[in-house]
Amino acid sequence: MKRWIAGLVISTTIMAPAFAVLKVGDKAPVFSTQASLGGKVFTYSLADALKKGPVVLYFYPAAFTKGCTIEAHLFADATDRYKALGATVIGVSNDNIDTLNKFSVSECRSKFAVAADTTQSIMKSYDSVLLSKTSYADRVSYVITPDSKILYEYSSLSPEKHVENTMQALQQWADKNKK
Repeated sequence: MKRWIAGLVISTTIMAPAFAVLKVGDKAPVFSTQASLGGKVFTYSLADALKKGPVVLYFYPAAFTKGCTIEAHLFADATDRYKALGATVIGVSNDNIDTLNKFSVSECRSKFAVAADTTQSIMKSYDSVLLSKTSYADRVSYVITPDSKILYEYSSLSPEKHVENTMQALQQWADKNKK
């Protein structure tokens, strides 16, 4: 019996990271990294972006794959609505900056930045590594408020609801915080 319980504890501990995304109310880890917007490379700083308003941070597995292209198009289409709520969007993947320069123009339609996380340090700090293929990011979206708190988190490999869900969370936050 003791062996069975010990085995259960160990297997539960090993499986725990599958549900380890950051939770609402957690402090968002700050980061700076190379990013591309409209094919132009710059240094993206989450701390600087939060000074301007909320940030929608989304992780995606790989540029130019079917689901990631769909998601990039959805975020590009919604960029003006995010801006109307005072928010900016940043996508993060393990892709290199040369790939992201192309992706930012063709799939993100030069509407929002995508950031390179080739060391996976950002993915790991947000618990957003794809467990079935650890060289890729999981598809996880966060809404981060200007005080660096996680307002909303959504995790699904399906790209269809990330924009809709983050937009709804951001709209509710904006409605509560009108001056």
